[in-house]
Amino acid sequence: MSVVGAIMVPHPPILLPEIGRGEEKKLAASDAAYRRAAAFAASLNPDTIVISSPHALMYADYFHVSPGDGAQGDMGRFRAPQLRFQASYDAVFSSELSALAEKEGFPAGTLGERMPELDHGTMIPLYYIGRFSKSFRLVRVGLSGLPPADHYRLGEMIAETAEKLDRRVLFVASGDLSHKLLAEGPYGFAAEGPAYDERVMDVMGRAAFDELLDFDESFLDKAAECGHRSFCMMAGALDGKRVDAERLSHEGPFGVGYGVCTYRVVCGDPERRLLKKWQARKKKALDEARRREDPWVRLARAGTEAWVRERRRIELPEGLPAEMTGKRAGVFVSLHKDGRLRGCIGTIRPARRSVAEEIVENAISAASRDPRFSPVRADELDALEISVDVLDAPERISSKAGLDVRRYGVIVTKGGKRGLLLPNLDGVDTVDNQIAIALRKAGLSERETDYELERFEVVRHV
Repeated sequence: MSVVGAIMVPHPPILLPEIGRGEEKKLAASDAAYRRAAAFAASLNPDTIVISSPHALMYADYFHVSPGDGAQGDMGRFRAPQLRFQASYDAVFSSELSALAEKEGFPAGTLGERMPELDHGTMIPLYYIGRFSKSFRLVRVGLSGLPPADHYRLGEMIAETAEKLDRRVLFVASGDLSHKLLAEGPYGFAAEGPAYDERVMDVMGRAAFDELLDFDESFLDKAAECGHRSFCMMAGALDGKRVDAERLSHEGPFGVGYGVCTYRVVCGDPERRLLKKWQARKKKALDEARRREDPWVRLARAGTEAWVRERRRIELPEGLPAEMTGKRAGVFVSLHKDGRLRGCIGTIRPARRSVAEEIVENAISAASRDPRFSPVRADELDALEISVDVLDAPERISSKAGLDVRRYGVIVTKGGKRGLLLPNLDGVDTVDNQIAIALRKAGLSERETDYELERFEVVRHV
């Protein structure tokens, strides 16, 4: 046995009458679809239900699998403490999944428990499924800040664990869609909101799961989606399987999107090894981009790879352009993976004898010393996109009127605190936003007014 089916469901507390107190009637379509999805889930007679929830314990670089024999929770934070839930965990499954992750060096397991109580992203699916069946054990998995492809891979590992243990497993992908559908909604409106909902419901309705991995991270952020990584994990659990997909509902009357789909596994299908196909397309695109890299980026890549693989600082190669060997400047090296920042370290003013030496040292630091990220692993190197920014000398300005987010980077300074933000970054669309981020990086309040401003231009190499 393995994964026999899956459901994609939202988790709005207002959907429950005990919480909605009449407002749930505005979600009649979602409620009816949820009931159908729950009945479908129960009809598959699962031994184990795996739920991925955005509201379970979440780490930036680790997938947390809830440990122990079970957990309980209630809806007290939504003014319905009488709604209580208790779940028995499939501890054997969780242990086997953790062991598989450890064997593969994949960042998932039962370490770091800090939220043992059931979260509402888990309890709301249990509310509906529990009407039809209680004869299953639960595995609860949190999301992470890692790329969607890593969530997909964990889904594959969940399916592998199910096969090893001979379990009938149902996967529940708990997650809302965009939170930016209506100006009068609690989170406001962004054009990316409805665009995300339309696109993701099309993808999920067709079970075209590899397309989930093509959503740009900046687009996801602007759409303020909730469940995308949850859907990716579910997709991984269904990888290599032909499924009957049914789109049951989509609505968003409160400004947040709610979608419901079901997936029945029909049979194995090697043509639906979608992650491998996506990775092959991605590698082809990265290889083509690598062939177009200029000497600045090639040097940064060589420095990164030598350090990650061998802990070796490379010697400068022969034949570098004179602008790299005969000039000094501040340099920033940025690493991205699957469209998401993976490391960025730089120097505002030159610290070494040449731009080339600056590139090598900052490439090593970006891969291994950026405190926001774990060190880059050798198996990530082929997926890295690298850019190099060579900075002109900063110049002092008297006000933000002298800034342009596309042309100038900004430096804010107060006392011994300093924060820098490069120009022309995805998601940084206004000067105020640019300054606010630089203030946060300096460890200063965004409401701070008494600080010095500098601007600088860069030559960006990609």
